[in-house]
Amino acid sequence: MSHPQLENKVAIITGASRGIGAVAARAFAEAGATVVLAARDENALTAVAEEVVAAGGRALAVPTDVGEPDAVERLVRKTTEAYGRLDAAFNNAAGHGHLPTPLADVGVEDFDSAVRVTLRGVFLCMKYEIPAMIESGGGTIVNMSSTAGLRGVRGIGAYIASKHGVIGLTKSAALDYAEQGIRVNAVAPGQILTHRLGALSDERREPIVRAIPMQRIGRPEEVAAAAVWLCSDQASFVTGATIPIDGGKLAAGA
Repeated sequence: MSHPQLENKVAIITGASRGIGAVAARAFAEAGATVVLAARDENALTAVAEEVVAAGGRALAVPTDVGEPDAVERLVRKTTEAYGRLDAAFNNAAGHGHLPTPLADVGVEDFDSAVRVTLRGVFLCMKYEIPAMIESGGGTIVNMSSTAGLRGVRGIGAYIASKHGVIGLTKSAALDYAEQGIRVNAVAPGQILTHRLGALSDERREPIVRAIPMQRIGRPEEVAAAAVWLCSDQASFVTGATIPIDGGKLAAGA
């Protein structure tokens, strides 16, 4: 059943070629939005856009490296040229970080690589999205953080720093543009059943499940639904917030 909370809206979704981003592309389209999908993998991105269109939605694929200012500017420009406006964005793209490594042993290039997409990419997206939204009369942004943006985890310093930084950028942007009709929030998923967890055996997933108060791993659809809600008028008084989507794990201090 369709839930047109985003009817007549135009939304950019980054990192849309797979995982949570691909699921979000479908969810935003089902909610009535025209979706402009961005990712580096052109073939996978085009396949997601074709799925959206086949299901009756409206989608445009724009291959984009969110770490490149010119590429992000082009993404937003192509959106406004095609549809005349920009109303919403789910800045979901993230870098892979580095393998678990004590901080002093992390390569500078590995740190820079993680920050380039996960943090700098969110900054660049907002830098170009916000003026387009102001031109459109207002808008909403959801940035992808993580429960790792709200706590420490050993061995993944670049990822942790980037996800904490996303939350800081979100709060600052929310305050900068609250009076101009721009809302900016973040989501902070915990363990979600994307391709990495999906590749594990039941035996290897079992301790992960045990550590979650709800005793299950989250679904990408649950993260996408939160992003859709935050971009809708149902969340019209919510800005500067970070919403954990983690089955209660942060509440348990885990």
